[in-house]
Amino acid sequence: MILKCSRSFFKTDNIVRPVYITRLSKFLPNDPVANDDIERVIGKVSDKSSKAQALVLRNNGIKTRYYAFRDGKSTHTNAQLAANAVSALFDEQLPLQKLQLLSAATASPDQLLPSHASMVHGLLSDHPVEIVSVTGACCTGMQAFKYAWMGVASGSADVAVACGSEKNATWIHASRFQAEADNLERLNEEPIIAFEKDFLRFMLSDGAGAALLQDKPNSEGISLRVEWIEIKSYANEFKTCMYARAIKNDDGSLTGWNDLDTARWTEKSVFSLRQDTRLLGGNIIRKGGDMLGELKGKRNLSAEQVDYFLPHMSSEYFKKEMEATMENIGMGISADKWFYNLTRVGNIGSASGYAMLEELFYSGKLKKGEHILVMIPESTRFTYGYMYLAVV
Repeated sequence: MILKCSRSFFKTDNIVRPVYITRLSKFLPNDPVANDDIERVIGKVSDKSSKAQALVLRNNGIKTRYYAFRDGKSTHTNAQLAANAVSALFDEQLPLQKLQLLSAATASPDQLLPSHASMVHGLLSDHPVEIVSVTGACCTGMQAFKYAWMGVASGSADVAVACGSEKNATWIHASRFQAEADNLERLNEEPIIAFEKDFLRFMLSDGAGAALLQDKPNSEGISLRVEWIEIKSYANEFKTCMYARAIKNDDGSLTGWNDLDTARWTEKSVFSLRQDTRLLGGNIIRKGGDMLGELKGKRNLSAEQVDYFLPHMSSEYFKKEMEATMENIGMGISADKWFYNLTRVGNIGSASGYAMLEELFYSGKLKKGEHILVMIPESTRFTYGYMYLAVV
């Protein structure tokens, strides 16, 4: 028997239902760490203060950040950071047993296998749920969110959670670079690790954020209705900009850790994060502006339709260029509408968007009828995500 279905059955309008963010949470481990105390936590390579530290901190504007690391050892795993954020979304009125879908993002999983979402689920729940893991960098948080949104919108789930978490402290600890510094010293070279690796030690930190998505808004207070999400990769245009567990070849290609001699793993700090700052500076804002310009037409978006703009910035260094680029495409948003917490919570990658939204959501500032534009860029090979929310 062959079943015939009309084309109209598969139209988006027939399968998509409204989705609401009803709760948000964040988890920042231990006490905040001020700039003067960074190397007391993450250490000094060869017992020498980094020459890059002062310049990087002056440019990025970060005053405090959080590390899941104290006294030379971890205080939390990445999975534990995420699990703490997710569990904070539930209570007696909405118990964790109602969770149906968990979508988890990170750039810094505790292990390759099992998946990050599987480990978070194992810490959280005594019942089976659908899971998905998204691995990459900053934009993975929005990619995980989009999967959860689609799950609720399609009717596959009524209660879904999207989360992003990062555990960077162990990746950037001085001990992870000491073998490379020792090798340089044996070669009669100054034992200073390259800027492309060292500057990220003062850019990245730890934390987690999560959002609860449901098919109905809160009966009291506010909710955020998801109007649209757009994500686009420009990897077709660019070589790799930020990477880990690999080395970059002269032609711009990568050789992964598993194809390298094991001696090079430590001698070259292969597992550390690196970034091509020249490629970053010349393109990260420009391509984000290109995409926003496209969305302006596609989504009939204007600056007047944005009451709060939440940009994930790795550094305040980029803020002036971002403002100028947005102005040039007719999307100039006044300074009083910008909302971000980079200077206080640090750059927590995939969790940054959640941390900004959580703070704004519970600030008491939002009024029904207002709209929020969230922007998440990722420099790995230049991926961007934009999300538009309505306060209801």
